[in-house]
Amino acid sequence: MELHFLGTGAGVPSKGRNVSSIALTLPEYGGRMWLFDCGEGTQHQILNSSLKLSKMEKLFITHMHGDHIFGIPGTLGSRSFQGGVYPLTIYGPSGIRHYLETVLSLSRTHLPYEWNIVEITDGMIIEDPDFTIKIAQLDHVVPSFGFRLVEHDSSGKLQVDRLQAIGIPPGSIYGKIKRGETVQLPNGRTIDGNDFLGPRQRGRIVTILGDTRRSESAISLAENADVLVHEATYSEHERELAHTYFHSTATEAAMTAREAHVSTLILTHISPRYHGREQSLLTEARHIFDRTYLARDLWSYTISQ
Repeated sequence: MELHFLGTGAGVPSKGRNVSSIALTLPEYGGRMWLFDCGEGTQHQILNSSLKLSKMEKLFITHMHGDHIFGIPGTLGSRSFQGGVYPLTIYGPSGIRHYLETVLSLSRTHLPYEWNIVEITDGMIIEDPDFTIKIAQLDHVVPSFGFRLVEHDSSGKLQVDRLQAIGIPPGSIYGKIKRGETVQLPNGRTIDGNDFLGPRQRGRIVTILGDTRRSESAISLAENADVLVHEATYSEHERELAHTYFHSTATEAAMTAREAHVSTLILTHISPRYHGREQSLLTEARHIFDRTYLARDLWSYTISQ
């Protein structure tokens, strides 16, 4: 899995940072792509990356502020021109359906592929063939949500050397053993496939939060995550301003990461006021949580197994 940061700024585009959008690519699962938020200019950022808009199958919207939604209509329209023919599901807060249906209708934009809208609520759980997605409401001036993506555990690695040691050559039988089935060998011996598998592999956990003040919901969604993507709109020197506008400081993001016992924290949603001195936010966060990165536009991060 890989996170691609298409827009890492807050509020309005700047010369250094576009507004919010993150893509998660899933090469292990057929190369699917999920998009989180779609601020103005997102489709242009995709053109400047290795991503394929035709691969997008899910779009998650954290909240209805313009810097997170103004790029959706154009992105949906362009998807069909870039070979997107498969169904697309859009998950977002109440109002996302009215917004999109109105814009697409007034602009007479026709989408030739099937598209569905699911309006999300606090505590909702979405089941995907390969993931379970938990949704919780955060603390923002409008309903804003976070997403906890939990990859399903996988069976252990097939112990090929042990199979070959007892005279079982590679072939279709390996697939049955890999699935943990009971298999009868040509010599009449019966083996349990589970006896030839290594330990089960824990699924990865990725937490992506919308705009929020520090909250218990954020900590719960991020618990033991491999990666937490958290806004850092302000520095700790402007903590009161952050609280007034329902945002977080870099220090508060780091405190959430520490309390949730995450492996890696990635800061995004950086205010233009820090242009040229963004590294101060990273330094601030690392005083609390060392394994912190500061996202930038068109930067990517690989989430290893």
